[in-house]
Formats: sequence, C-alpha cells, structure tokens
Amino acid sequence: QRRVSDEWALANIRVIHADVKREYGWPRMHQELLRRGIRIGKKRVRQLMQRHAIRAKDKRRFVATTDSKHALPVSPNLVQRQFNPDAPDQLWCGDITYLPTQEGWLYLAGVIDLFNRQIVGWSIKPHMQTSLVKDAMTMAYMRRQPAPGLIFHSDRGSQYCSREFQQTLSTWQIRSSMSRKGDCWDNA
Repeated sequence: QRRVSDEWALANIRVIHADVKREYGWPRMHQELLRRGIRIGKKRVRQLMQRHAIRAKDKRRFVATTDSKHALPVSPNLVQRQFNPDAPDQLWCGDITYLPTQEGWLYLAGVIDLFNRQIVGWSIKPHMQTSLVKDAMTMAYMRRQPAPGLIFHSDRGSQYCSREFQQTLSTWQIRSSMSRKGDCWDNA
C-alpha cells in the first residue's frame, strides 16, 4: 500500500517539478502538493525528493565585479553622462562582467567605442586582476591605433585605478575618466 502511495506521490512530484521548471525545493513542493489536494507530510516529500535526486536548480549567485573600496587614485569624470561622441575613437568605455561555467567563474573585460557601440577589445580570464583589463585595452589600442586625447571611461574598480593600468593609458596618451562611486547611471 505504502509503495504504491510513494510511487503515486513521486509521479506528482516529478510533474510539478517539470511544471515549475525545477524552481521548487521540498518546502515549496510540499505546499504545492497540498494546494493540489494531495495530502502528504513534509518529511515524506523531502525524503522522496532526496532519494530520487530531485532538486531545485541553483540560483545564480551575484558576483561583485567592482572593488571600489581601495586607496588608489581616482580619475575625474570627464564624460558627465555624455555618452554620444561625434566620431569613432573619441570615447571608449570599459567594464567587467562574469560568466558562470561548469568549472567556475570566468571574467570578461570589454572595451566599447561609444560612437557605434562596437566592441574594440576584450579579454577573458579566470581572475579579475589588472591584467584582465589591461589585455582588453591593449587589444583595443592595437586594433584601432587612436589619436592622442581619446577618453576611456570606466567605474572605479581597483583594476582600472591601478598604477599599471593608468600608466598604460598615459603611455598611449589616453585620458582616464571614472564614474562617481556607486552611480550606475554614470556608466555607459
């Protein structure tokens, strides 16, 4: 009697699991079974789900990509939310994002020409060190060879504020511009 009952409960759990696109763990699954008129205890739902490896999919974790709590010098905001240059290679911006993979996080740094929103440089690495943004900027610079005076706008992340990165910009006569702390509207 109990075996049939377990099989019937498990069949309903699997149907609900598919219906909700694997969003429910055992507590919400129990509530949904009760809502559908299936009387079953929490403990039994948990045991059935564990025994048959029915799990809620993992939620994507937020990964901070900006470390603005540092003592490095910060560049002034030269852009002031004017993100529409008149010609190519006048205003570039950069940012870092993360890519979840089965083997862990990868970090992508991109450089975009704001004239046409074209990606002009990028770099992917398993870390967020200065070399990530420096490699993206090097690719952009080597591909485009911009005239002196180009503005590069970014957030205040430690990678962009680092002496090594700022020295690279200075060598290429690129002016550094940074958004205000914690203001997403200052980022293109």
